[in-house]
Amino acid sequence: MNTKEEVLQDVVIKFAGDSGDGMQLTGNQFTNNTAMLGIDLATFPDFPAEIRAPQGTLPGVSGFQLRFSSDRIFTPGDECDVLVAMNAAALKTNLKGLKRSGKIIANVDGFDPKNLRLANYPDGVNPLENESLEGYEVIKMDVTKMTREALKEFGLGIKEKDRAKNMFVLGFLYWMYNRSMDNTIQFLKEKFSKKPEILNSNIKALQSGYNYGDTTETFTTRYSVAKAKMPEGSYRSIMGNQAVSYGLIAASQKSGLQLFLGSYPITPASDILHELSRHKGFGIKTFQAEDEIAAITSVIGAAYGGSLGVTTTSGPGMALKAEAMGLAVMLEIPLLIINVQRGGPSTGLPTKTEQSDLLQSYYGRNGECPMPIISASTPSDCFSAVYEAVRIAVQHMTPVIFLSDGYIANGAEPWRYPKSDDIPPIEVNFKTELGHHEEIFQPYLRDEKLVRPWAIPGTTGLEHRVGGLEKQNITGNVSYDPENHQLMVKIRQEKIDKIAEYIPEQKFDNGPEKGKVLVVGWGSTYGAIKSAVVDLLAEGQAVSHVHLRYVRPFPKNLGDILKNFEHILIPELNNGQLIKIIRDQYLVDAKGYHKIMGVPLTKSELIEEIKKLL
Repeated sequence: MNTKEEVLQDVVIKFAGDSGDGMQLTGNQFTNNTAMLGIDLATFPDFPAEIRAPQGTLPGVSGFQLRFSSDRIFTPGDECDVLVAMNAAALKTNLKGLKRSGKIIANVDGFDPKNLRLANYPDGVNPLENESLEGYEVIKMDVTKMTREALKEFGLGIKEKDRAKNMFVLGFLYWMYNRSMDNTIQFLKEKFSKKPEILNSNIKALQSGYNYGDTTETFTTRYSVAKAKMPEGSYRSIMGNQAVSYGLIAASQKSGLQLFLGSYPITPASDILHELSRHKGFGIKTFQAEDEIAAITSVIGAAYGGSLGVTTTSGPGMALKAEAMGLAVMLEIPLLIINVQRGGPSTGLPTKTEQSDLLQSYYGRNGECPMPIISASTPSDCFSAVYEAVRIAVQHMTPVIFLSDGYIANGAEPWRYPKSDDIPPIEVNFKTELGHHEEIFQPYLRDEKLVRPWAIPGTTGLEHRVGGLEKQNITGNVSYDPENHQLMVKIRQEKIDKIAEYIPEQKFDNGPEKGKVLVVGWGSTYGAIKSAVVDLLAEGQAVSHVHLRYVRPFPKNLGDILKNFEHILIPELNNGQLIKIIRDQYLVDAKGYHKIMGVPLTKSELIEEIKKLL
């Protein structure tokens, strides 16, 4: 069959189906395949909140959006070019995000009367059979039937055969986008090495989907996307939680501290625990505690004993850890609390993204309880951001909060991984003996950073006690003296404020250093803001972008930057949190743009908002 090949610059595909249809696996495999070709990419996995919602229903739809391009990209795309809809609910949920001229690859078996009813279509209405999809290119495929036919020689039940539907679709897309199946075949061999029948059936389904595209005369065009122009180096596709894990391993190795992770599983942070538990060869200890409080208190013990103590959680877990976080602040020991944010309050939207825990991180503990806050901006940025969070914790003897979110944690992008020699060491100075002028160890005697010494219990001559009661300055004895309490509160705050002298000044991501509109962002809004500002600068608009990694304390030049612009816009995935802090500290009339829908910002909505100020 003669087919023509069309070269595309940018493609956005959304895989959508029932939560049991394997859409996340399909999306991840296509992502890895894309990364191996050197094509730039960004992903947005969209999980259902229910562990097992009723099949075929709207709440049970699982989606995975992948954008790949020959240009540098920073978001998974505002709209899709291709929607893979495994059933009626998947189509109904995602149609609004498809371009008007886009392709719909529909599994017709998922549009039978039962599935249509479960997706709340009126009786007798089938969108594949009426004119409601006019303007779209609809590719109807009976994936279920063809998968069962391809696997008829295997002694599997109907349910087992149907589980390979996603492989059939993946094979077809590999054909459509001119890809090799080798990496997925290798993945299947590793995953099902001890289950040969499952292995062979999945490979057969994958190959059958590819052959279907190759031999069916309906399909006359294949597509390809050129390799992206990116800096030289070795790249891999990485998700945010993976990057956090590797950053922690690197920090452990470079500091010489044993990594201890005490954690309680919670969506969307659990993958950090899973990933680190696989790397015990680096001397890592992982502990799955019985609850959030046990998790952080075990980490406090590890840190007191001289380990790199880390705990992971999300918003509800932060609430439970709050008292122990205050204890760590009072003890002044290094500790890392990783909060992968999700929609709230309470259980809220456990699988949806949100930036709603910033004020909780700033103020959500009893008493005056200041802690540094570091924020990651993209999946790959998690590596260097969490590494920096560890550096601040151990060099300033303080617990540190590291903020990620569901979008960053589960999203993927290419990462040029560094060589060990290029990663700066983290210097750790344990106190091992009394100083020349010390007759007895003074655990709260401070250096020029206002940092107290880190002495491992059991070190000869350095016996000391710590606890949650207020400390007397220098000696660390329990003190109820009012003047001493005020002094210690001021010292603890000043210690955190002084960190600004040991972090880089704020740099511009894009645009001039003075002008009309400055867009200030933090966290996962990075890609959408950058894309919007790049487009507006190309139009000649006076707009700039700064993105904050250091959220507490702020870089010391941030106030001067803010004064150089007529308007300041702060987009956030919350109801206005950073904007409150910026207004309070710098007395500027910042404007906010707040989206609280469990999905990321889009470039188009930000361009519209920025233009209002321009």
